[in-house]
Amino acid sequence: MFFKKKETINGKDLWLVVGLGNPGKQYTYTWHNCGFLSTEILAQRNSISVTKVKFKGYYGKGKISGKDAIILRPTTYMNNSGESVIEAVKFFKIDPSHVIIVYDDIDIQVGKIRVRPSGSAGTHNGMKSVIYHLGTQDFPRVRIGCGPVPEKWNLVDFVLSEIFEDKKEIMFDSFTEGAKAVEKYIEEHT
Repeated sequence: MFFKKKETINGKDLWLVVGLGNPGKQYTYTWHNCGFLSTEILAQRNSISVTKVKFKGYYGKGKISGKDAIILRPTTYMNNSGESVIEAVKFFKIDPSHVIIVYDDIDIQVGKIRVRPSGSAGTHNGMKSVIYHLGTQDFPRVRIGCGPVPEKWNLVDFVLSEIFEDKKEIMFDSFTEGAKAVEKYIEEHT
């Protein structure tokens, strides 16, 4: 009698996609929640239910570009995002090169997307936390442009404000492009 070998998820082949943002209704459609909003579209496009509670966040497992993947949305608030990321990385034994962080970036023009295999945190406190907890900045990221900060606004007030009415359409398009960028990155780097 032949037995089929049980399939397991290997941390080397598994991808972790993390959308950065802040939990709570008051933050849902703010500039700082671009990562949450883009990974919500990514989850819909790939039929992944992000409803399990663990790793100081919500997560769901599925396939992205034919590869095993987890989508994670930390509930730690932005400045402590790394706590959630490192818990999932350790639990699943995921190499940082397979951790994709999706987040807002005020240094990129509204609606533009940039994908980088590594880099610094810049002024982004959520990314500072992720880099600190992972102990490296060598992991891919999808940056969703929401800049520049308008005149007479300070940075914190701006990123925690709701996306302006006249920018909602372009930002929705950028969330979709961010989701597609994650799919393309996984497809091209496996």
